[in-house]
Amino acid sequence: MKPMAHLGVGIGWRPEIADAVDRLPGLDWVEVVAENICPGHLPEALLRLRERGVRLVPHGVSLGLGGADRPDPEKLAALGERAVALGAPLVTEHIAFVRSSWPALEAGHLLPVPRTRDALDVLCENVRIAQDALPVPLALENIAALFSWPGEELTEGQFLTELVERTGVRLLIDVANLHTNRVNRGEDPLAVLDAIPLEALAYVHVAGGVERGGVWHDTHAHPVPPVVLDLLAELRSRVDPPGVLLERDDDFPPEPELASEVAAIRAVVTAGPAVPTAGAEGRRAAGAEGRRAAGAEGPRAAGAEGPLPVAGEDARTRLGLGQAALLSALVAGTPVPEGFDRQRIGVQSRALAAKRADVVARLAPELPGILGGGKPYRTAFLAYAKGRPMTAGYRRDALDFAEHLLIQDLPADPAARRRLTAWWRERAGARPPGRVVRWARALVGRAA
Repeated sequence: MKPMAHLGVGIGWRPEIADAVDRLPGLDWVEVVAENICPGHLPEALLRLRERGVRLVPHGVSLGLGGADRPDPEKLAALGERAVALGAPLVTEHIAFVRSSWPALEAGHLLPVPRTRDALDVLCENVRIAQDALPVPLALENIAALFSWPGEELTEGQFLTELVERTGVRLLIDVANLHTNRVNRGEDPLAVLDAIPLEALAYVHVAGGVERGGVWHDTHAHPVPPVVLDLLAELRSRVDPPGVLLERDDDFPPEPELASEVAAIRAVVTAGPAVPTAGAEGRRAAGAEGRRAAGAEGPRAAGAEGPLPVAGEDARTRLGLGQAALLSALVAGTPVPEGFDRQRIGVQSRALAAKRADVVARLAPELPGILGGGKPYRTAFLAYAKGRPMTAGYRRDALDFAEHLLIQDLPADPAARRRLTAWWRERAGARPPGRVVRWARALVGRAA
């Protein structure tokens, strides 16, 4: 595997902190959420960074390469366009599923795939399809999770290692997610670091979170805790990472605090040469020997040359049924599948609904204003979300929420209802005039 290009120390670029990012001393690179930019209309702040020589890397969140369906060609093309527009050396995504096709449901969140042979076969084929479609190399991130799948056949280290050996894909290791999974799923992050092929490392994520009731929430809205910096140091003792990046998505701190967090990460990265310990070397060697003995290391280990790995349709069907049942329990209130921790699934379900409310409010900030403020908006949205799972992304969700209210003659205040109707019509006007459209037009005439 060829060495990865050196990226240095960076930060996740968000519009809310664009000015602060522009002023960060010694910034080497930034990561941009791919779905939040338009290739033909890049923000001026990103263009200035690129002109200064700061590297830009698109980070996708919607492909769902761990899902049972093959990757959407349009989503792959869109991700590739963003890589070209940013002049990126690579693109990144997640080892996760985000939707089911039957029933058609969207999680709006990254959900863990089962560590089974079926899931690994499907993921490997999906990754190679993506690699063939993208103009630059692909790296995949380990995700944080609140729950585990029953009947798993592989450890995290084994799953990631075989994925790399069979596809040649790079790894984006999030040390905050390793800590999250230590708390939530009892997994040893050092065992993961000792097991995976660190020569495949593309870069590293560092982020903050918070523990509530024995569950670690990977919020990206809190300062990076010392325990996560300790894991970064552990990784640094094993390998010199090509890049390390701070993620912050909400509750952005004052500029000096943001700069201090980046400086703390830089201090860990530059603390000294990476010298693997004898114990770690021995464990990695033993793991490699075990994989060879089991026949897990084959011709794909040397860069994934050869024919595309193909997952059987039976494997896709089994995986799809399991993922659909789980997602339906999380977002549609159906029974929790056998073997899952019902309490954890309940925590995840409530978290997904809360995230939907927050994201829709950010995408459509007019809605809380029309409904009388954040509290009544949230109450109305969570009541809607209980019976209306998301099927087509957050922007469609905002329109569906408005339709849901209008069909019930809400809000009760006629002036607010007129404002909501006008808001909805302005954004949904391109749709064919179906029953709801005809009804909304009649409502406008009645309320005028």
